[in-house]
Amino acid sequence: MRAGLDTRPSATTYDVEELVTQAWKGAIRVPHFQRDLRWGRQDVVRLFDSIVKGYPVGSLLLWVRPGPKQSVRLGALTIKAPHIPRAFWVVDGQQRITSLANALHEEGCAQPRFSLAYDLREGNFVPRPGQENPWLIPLPVLFDLQRLIRWFASHQEIGDHLDQATGVTKTIRQFEIPAYQVEQGDEMVLRDIFDRMNNYGKRLSRAEVFSALYAGDEATKDSRLDISLIADHINDELSLGLIDDDTVLHAILARRGPDITREIRNEFDDQGRRETEFPGEDRDTAYEAGEEALRKAVTFLKDEAGVAHYSLLAYRYLLVVLARFFAHHPHPDQRNLRLLRRWYWRAALAGPGVFKGSVTGAMRVLCSRVRPDDLSGSVQGILEAVGKEEDTIPDLSRFRTNDAGTKIVLCAWWKAGPRSPRTGEPYEPSDLSEGLTDQTTAAEAVHRILRRQAVPEQYRMWAANRLLMPTEEEPIDEIDALFSQQPLGLDDEQWDTVLRSHAITRSAAGLLAENHLTEFLDARQKIIRDDLRRFLQHECEWGFEDTPPIDDLILGDLDGDDNVDS
Repeated sequence: MRAGLDTRPSATTYDVEELVTQAWKGAIRVPHFQRDLRWGRQDVVRLFDSIVKGYPVGSLLLWVRPGPKQSVRLGALTIKAPHIPRAFWVVDGQQRITSLANALHEEGCAQPRFSLAYDLREGNFVPRPGQENPWLIPLPVLFDLQRLIRWFASHQEIGDHLDQATGVTKTIRQFEIPAYQVEQGDEMVLRDIFDRMNNYGKRLSRAEVFSALYAGDEATKDSRLDISLIADHINDELSLGLIDDDTVLHAILARRGPDITREIRNEFDDQGRRETEFPGEDRDTAYEAGEEALRKAVTFLKDEAGVAHYSLLAYRYLLVVLARFFAHHPHPDQRNLRLLRRWYWRAALAGPGVFKGSVTGAMRVLCSRVRPDDLSGSVQGILEAVGKEEDTIPDLSRFRTNDAGTKIVLCAWWKAGPRSPRTGEPYEPSDLSEGLTDQTTAAEAVHRILRRQAVPEQYRMWAANRLLMPTEEEPIDEIDALFSQQPLGLDDEQWDTVLRSHAITRSAAGLLAENHLTEFLDARQKIIRDDLRRFLQHECEWGFEDTPPIDDLILGDLDGDDNVDS
């Protein structure tokens, strides 16, 4: 039986100011067996909201032991930490400490999930705007009393709210978090505590298990890729949004073999595995190659398939299949790229239903059709697996941003180039990526035209009552008014372009202006349906032959002739 603790844990409390100061100077470390950073922006918002409201945020468990001189990575922060005789290694509380240390530090705000501001008017925490807004105080400013005073000195119009802001500052800085400190020499005892704390009543995800199995040595953890870091790299480079950990893991596994359900405990043991396409490959090489395959797959989704953000991806398993494809065929020719685009959109429409409704089954079948050293055969194989089902469009009467059909609609809307009803300028990809950041759905960029109470019940879920407007600059409470009247700064041609970019015609806008609401929704629903059919026809190309490149056909004929002659 494993030994217990040498000494009983000591109980104490740390206020937020002391806790983040310790983190910033490198006194707080993260053991290599810890889970990857999982929190998104909404989790960080909830943490600060709880602090301001005085809600408990849970206790910390800190392992007290020496910390060597090293470069410490804590979220977006890289800290050159000195040797510390009594450093605090976080056994429980990593997500909270990392979020506090990053959101309250200017460099930590480089990651959108930590980039927050306090809204003086609403009294809540919101994403930090791209341009300075007097009413939205960045958290690093709010946390530093001197910077806060200078902020108010520079913005006289908010002067009446100084007491409110300083009160929030004081609340955050002085908020106390209980902590248990353990002094224990045996790392395995701490691993055991960590495992028990994180597994009572809940199950680890497959990615968490995989990360723990192949965490490696503590000494090399800062120089090694991990699953969350792969997601961060791809988001930083390509602005797709944060890919979830399980999808990253599935992509790494799919590259190495088509059966992503295989036993992961033998993944890098060639003797213990039934199959391997990369014998002798170690964990680090697999992670690096998996990241590159994902990078190429994401580039295809954005540049060829028109999927601008991860929240608009119809099914996550399609990214896994694409990662396997690009791992084995990194430079496909233009004909196969075009066929691959057809495959994506046909597969998005068909969904896992053609594979008996099983997402896992869909991944296994499609990945098995991607064969190393056979580019055209792989493309033909996955096309055949999803089949052709023409004239199919998603249900427009039930619009939900977490639904695959709705994500297809949103891709069509983005392809139409939505424009601001105030300025006439098109929204940029950066508006979408900054507005959605780590969101799993596009809900924050989709807004109602008419308030729920103004719409009869049978119309409330219609796509016709939604707009894709990925910006915080538009007054979303006045959308119906924005599209009811042409702005003075836009001429007729510009206004028609704006309306059409949102599937609205002049006549439909007239119905809205005259308060004929159901007639407006009926008219716009028909426009959306017609536009969607054209979009899918263009992307799926149902009426075209799915033949491979001409060079492959000629080569096939030559092979056949050789067989006859022999």
